[in-house]
Amino acid sequence: MNLSIVIPVLNEAAVIRDCLSSLQGLRDRGHEVIVVDGGSGDETVALARELADHVLVSERPGRAVQMNRGAAQAAGEVFLFLHADTVLPEGVDRVLATHGVNANAWGRFDVKLSGRRPLLRVVEAAMNLRSRLTGIATGDQAMFVGRALFREAGGFPDIALMEDIAFSAVLRRRRRPLCLRQAVVTSSRRWEERGIVQTILKMWRLRLLYFLGAAPSDLARQYHGT
Repeated sequence: MNLSIVIPVLNEAAVIRDCLSSLQGLRDRGHEVIVVDGGSGDETVALARELADHVLVSERPGRAVQMNRGAAQAAGEVFLFLHADTVLPEGVDRVLATHGVNANAWGRFDVKLSGRRPLLRVVEAAMNLRSRLTGIATGDQAMFVGRALFREAGGFPDIALMEDIAFSAVLRRRRRPLCLRQAVVTSSRRWEERGIVQTILKMWRLRLLYFLGAAPSDLARQYHGT
């Protein structure tokens, strides 16, 4: 199994070097790393060039557009979509191979938030349980999709927010996801800066509005506070 790790970025100079440095062992084992920039105004692209196999610039920002652009370039049998502030489990390629991940499979990892506050343990447990029960994955959980299944499902829908949830729903109609208990560690920065309870309530509200038919562009403006 050859793995293509696709990382959508926008102004991630503070974390991109650490993110890519953690993936060099995978590159040494023959897997590829693709960074797709959405128009950063900082040094993200320059910092990424020496540590990735491909650094692409998307025609416009938006994770869906950027991830689809990376997938179009990818040569691997399995695509893994990674946020720049998320760390994969050790030996992730071996983990996926052990679970029989191939070109027709998809799934996600459990997530662990980086902070130490006890309420974060509740948040991550709820995220993992909800995902396991519903078959819906989020970007924080490092979604992986086999090449053939990704093409068959049409890639991420070109929407401003909730692209991971929308794509999960499409994939779930074809097959149940592999919900791996090995955990990725994702930054708890946004939770702690915006308030843990406030962030929980905001995300629940946005997801409810999405399922009730609200336009993703309107939800994106609410999410970003614009």
